[in-house]
Amino acid sequence: MMVIMNVDATKEQIEAVITRVEANKFRVIVNTGEDRTLIAVIGSNPSVLREQIMYMPGVDHTVPISRPYKVASREFIPENTVFPLDGFVIGGDEVVVIAGPCAVESRSQLLETAQAVKEAGAQALRGGAFKPRSSPYSFQGLGEEGLEILAEARELTGLPVFTEVMAPEMVPLVAKYADVLQIGARNMQNFALLHAAGECEKPILLKRGISALIEELLMAAEYILSHGNRRVILCERGVRTFETATRNTTDINAIPVLKNLTHLPVILDPSHSTGHADLVTPVARAGVAAGADGLIIEVHPNPKEALSDGGQSLSPEKFAVLVKQVRGIAREVGRK
Repeated sequence: MMVIMNVDATKEQIEAVITRVEANKFRVIVNTGEDRTLIAVIGSNPSVLREQIMYMPGVDHTVPISRPYKVASREFIPENTVFPLDGFVIGGDEVVVIAGPCAVESRSQLLETAQAVKEAGAQALRGGAFKPRSSPYSFQGLGEEGLEILAEARELTGLPVFTEVMAPEMVPLVAKYADVLQIGARNMQNFALLHAAGECEKPILLKRGISALIEELLMAAEYILSHGNRRVILCERGVRTFETATRNTTDINAIPVLKNLTHLPVILDPSHSTGHADLVTPVARAGVAAGADGLIIEVHPNPKEALSDGGQSLSPEKFAVLVKQVRGIAREVGRK
């Protein structure tokens, strides 16, 4: 249920509603908009409070929130969530490009890639220090050493760092080095990790699970939002279907669907969704045309020698072409 306060509701009236809700063992999440305050009542069957609340001073009216996700819905927050990162804004008019290697393999590899993607037009650097792999024998990342190299790359280039966190106990360590914490597809429903991410002060990039419904992605985001961390970025990265021509099936539909359902920024990962370097640029173009707020692209100085996902990684030269092309698409759809 959502409580819509009067435009001229006082602070005391708002606090009285919150107190009444919490006294009945429900949680509240407050959205202070430009014109009025909205209070989401969270819990099992909150409509039982409707009669108590609707006639309280300062209350305009109450409405049910029809979606199972509350704070993530446009019913609760109609306007787009927009927030700054170093040097750019995500969720606004700008299409943000995040690029870098799948995994941090060495200092020289990462610093070379970071400089190349910055020169080509990337606004942020991605790179995995911890790598969840299908095989236990595959390269698993450099761990904290990789985080230190990412931090060094940020100092040298000014690019904010996106990197993955795999377990709740790792959140403080990764947050020490990274600007944005990524929760990968395999961990989308790692609920302990979602709780820990919600309590973290850093923005969270949440990837859609391999076979997850859009509603399940939004419910995962709700876990983070319910703890008060409102800086959540959703990422469509392809879903598993019967098709084997590509690594996954890119759900371009998900971008406009999510933009209609939620106020959260939505980006596309055409690298994981296709699994083939020659498909990354055309799918990136499609994502921007469909309304994506950004792209996250895998780039490696020598893809054939990459220790992880070389087949879907672009060379710096091909990445520069991608940036040029998506700039043209962005202008055509009224984005920067």
